[in-house]
Amino acid sequence: MPKSVFTDAYTSFREALVALRKDAGVSQVELARRLGKPQQFVSRYELGIRRIDVVEFYAIASALGREPEAAFKLVTGTFPPDLQI
Repeated sequence: MPKSVFTDAYTSFREALVALRKDAGVSQVELARRLGKPQQFVSRYELGIRRIDVVEFYAIASALGREPEAAFKLVTGTFPPDLQI
């Protein structure tokens, strides 16, 4: 079984996070500034080099001006029906 960072579900998760950022009209640099992190932090999780946890997801959604619970529902709605971890 592949590591979960490489599953279809995690790829969908990453793509949805990128879409949330772009829909908000926020660059990686600006999001990183809002999070108090270097730009590479955003780049690495968007590329799948670094995983994010639920606390980081909450902070990212908030920094994008989204209600974290609604953003989570939107992001998880992109998961494939045969989700595997």
